[in-house]
Amino acid sequence: MSDDQRDQTPAEPAAGAPAQPAVPTGPEPEPIRFFGTTWVNHDGGYGARRVGVAAGALVLAVISAFLLRFSYEGLEIGNVGAFLSISVVILFAIASSIAFVKTWESFSRRQPPSSDETALKGLKAIGFIGSLIAYFLRCFVEAPGEKLRRTEYERASAEFARRRGSRTGNPAARRPKRKK
Repeated sequence: MSDDQRDQTPAEPAAGAPAQPAVPTGPEPEPIRFFGTTWVNHDGGYGARRVGVAAGALVLAVISAFLLRFSYEGLEIGNVGAFLSISVVILFAIASSIAFVKTWESFSRRQPPSSDETALKGLKAIGFIGSLIAYFLRCFVEAPGEKLRRTEYERASAEFARRRGSRTGNPAARRPKRKK
């Protein structure tokens, strides 16, 4: 190592760069798909994002319904029989209703990692129109999943404030407790 390298001190952060806080500021909010963390203070185009997600989900659901209709007409042209045609319609109706219910429930409570949700992924993929309709309807009330994440975030913030508020003084300077 040369003398020039030893004399150099580590570079300090640039004047415009934000400094890292020494004290933790609290829990970070969990981002929501399409909304990021704008749901916390309803800023950063939150209202426009809700309208955009609702419109996008509705447009995708309508396009998907037309695609399913065209595929059903293909079954009719192929003359596969009434039983198969009716079975396909019933399958998509049941899969869409299950996907709607499961998607709607996922907005209000977290599923355990080992739950049956992984087994239903295929069924939810078939009934994707139900999931799109759930997103569309939920955007009228809030960002999908906002209530769940807000509850978790407020609970974590309150817990952080409680833990930070209970600390007083230097614990090393305390006197040891007397034995009884």
